[in-house]
Amino acid sequence: MNKLVPKIIFSTGFFIIGIALGIWGSREFTASQSSLKSSSDNTTIVPITDNFALKKTIPTEKNINFVASAVEKVGVAVVRIDASREVTLNLPPNLDHPVFRHFFADQIPSDRIEEGTGSGFIVSPDGVIMTNAHVVEGAKLVSVVMKNGQSVEGEVLGIDTMTDVAVVKITGQNLPTIPLGKTTDLTPGQWAIAIGNPLGLDNTVTLGIISALGRSSAEVGVGDKRVKFIQTDAAINPGNSGGPLLNAQGEVIGINTAIRANAQGLGFAIPIETASRIAEQLQKTGKASHPYLGIQMITLNEDVIKNGNIPQNLGFPITQSQGVLVVKVVANSPAEEANFMAGDVILKVGGQPVLTSLDVQEQVDLSNIDEILEVEIDRQGKPLIIKVRPQEFPKNP
Repeated sequence: MNKLVPKIIFSTGFFIIGIALGIWGSREFTASQSSLKSSSDNTTIVPITDNFALKKTIPTEKNINFVASAVEKVGVAVVRIDASREVTLNLPPNLDHPVFRHFFADQIPSDRIEEGTGSGFIVSPDGVIMTNAHVVEGAKLVSVVMKNGQSVEGEVLGIDTMTDVAVVKITGQNLPTIPLGKTTDLTPGQWAIAIGNPLGLDNTVTLGIISALGRSSAEVGVGDKRVKFIQTDAAINPGNSGGPLLNAQGEVIGINTAIRANAQGLGFAIPIETASRIAEQLQKTGKASHPYLGIQMITLNEDVIKNGNIPQNLGFPITQSQGVLVVKVVANSPAEEANFMAGDVILKVGGQPVLTSLDVQEQVDLSNIDEILEVEIDRQGKPLIIKVRPQEFPKNP
């Protein structure tokens, strides 16, 4: 009996200790689970194997992503633009003769009214709207439809086909506007949000990324334009033209333009700096200026030299491996008057170093008509500074 008592006491103590350890372990487990909860009500850390943790976001009504936030902030300032233009048919003189028309009037095609729809966005509280030139070209008055369905008359203040930018004005006060951003800090891979009215579907939002920057008009396939386009994979279709391309903060970085009918999965936008510069001129004078020098040029690099793409009729070898080579000077142009010569290698324009022909064009675009523009060149190994006065781009260059 005396031997049995210690055994009972020992077993009972061991049992009590086991219960205590179990309670302590349960509390520790509960505490560790609690410590895995985020301070946010919407986020829980779920433990998984190998000591890693997976963040699981539980959506709620307040959980709005950056796209919805940007659209909610600026979408009300995006409008639909309906334009009508009269298309005049140029008939041969024999078909336009009164006698011929008298007998064959029902067989002669007549002028027709062409209707189109595009997008635009309000940039000032008093009703200034930016859009594409091809959306309103040929129309003096357009119908501007607000997001709430209200339709108002808009006046076309001016268009510029060379950059595909136009300005429309509606009457209003304290209208919603979209803040303008900048493209200098853009890099491929950043988010891009497009808002517009593709195929007549109002207030459509698409999301993508910035695919590339500085696409030349030649690369895009619109050689008659003078724009370095932003490329995006955000869906842009007919009707999107003139609408804004936004960054993640809801600021306009470009004007969407559906200029390539066969561009599957590719969209292009006019940088907002270019569009704003042209829009300001259109508001003031109704037209935009495009400074012109009158030179044909190619970008010098190792590939151009290696592949033998340098003209052989210059009369001397090109020793420069970097810069912009002048291959032809247009007769009776500002460049000819300033004594540019084929074979000159352009190094700087307006004090800014240039590496490509696009760089030269960009600096020329920023110059003023009939004001001196200094161009630093290398002429057969000798540095020179040429002072040229750009003139208005000719109608038939």
